[in-house]
Amino acid sequence: MTVDAQPRGLVLVVEDEPAIADLVRLYLSRDGFGVHLERDGAAGLAAARRLRPVACVLDIALPGLTGTEVCRRLREAGDWTPVIFLTARDDEVDRVVGLELGADDYVTKPFSPRELVARVRAVLRRTAGPPEVDRPRVVGQVTLDPVRRTVAVAGAPVQLTTTEFDLLAHLMARPGRVFTREELLAAVWGYAAHVGTRTVDVHVAQVRAKLGGASVIRTHRGVGYAADG
Repeated sequence: MTVDAQPRGLVLVVEDEPAIADLVRLYLSRDGFGVHLERDGAAGLAAARRLRPVACVLDIALPGLTGTEVCRRLREAGDWTPVIFLTARDDEVDRVVGLELGADDYVTKPFSPRELVARVRAVLRRTAGPPEVDRPRVVGQVTLDPVRRTVAVAGAPVQLTTTEFDLLAHLMARPGRVFTREELLAAVWGYAAHVGTRTVDVHVAQVRAKLGGASVIRTHRGVGYAADG
C-alpha cells in the first residue's frame, strides 16, 4: 500500500494492477489529493471503513471481493462515500449493475488519468452536502470563527497554527462526536494511519496547552478525541 500526504482529502484507490494503481496515484496526488492504495477487495473494504476517504476508486475485477461487492457492502452499511468504478470491460451489464449498487461514476480502461481526476472532482462537487455553516462555533468557553479563522477563550484571542486550527475546527464542527486518530489524519492531514498517529496526539497536546483550562478536547481512551463542552 502507498500513501501521499496532500491537503485536498484522501482518495482510496483499490486496484490490483500496479502500473495502473501507480499512475492513478500520481495524477491524483498532483491534483492535491492524498492517496491510499490497496490491492484487493477485502483490504479495500477495510480501508474504506477505517479511513473514511472523500472518495473511492474501485477496480471491478479485484482479487477476493469484487469492486461491486465492496460497493454493495459499503452502501448496505449506510456509507455513501462517492465511488467511481474502473473496469477493463466495456460491458453495459457491469455498468448498470454498478450504478444500481450506488456507484457515482464508471470509467472503462484504458482511460486518461486526467479524465479520471476530473471525474473524481466532478463527483465530489455533485455529492457534496450543503456548505459548512459560516457562523462561529461555540463549545464551552471556546469560540471558533471558520471564516475569520480566529479562536478565542472567554473572549480572549488564542493564536493557533494552521494545522492546529483545522484540527480544532474539525472537532468543534460536531461537538460530542468521537473521532478516531485515523479519521483525524485523513480529514485534517489528508493521509492514512500507517504513516503514524502520533502526530495527532502531539497536535492535540499543543492545542490543549494554548487553550489552557478551557480546553474542550476530550480524550476517549482507546478510541480518539472529541470536542465536549
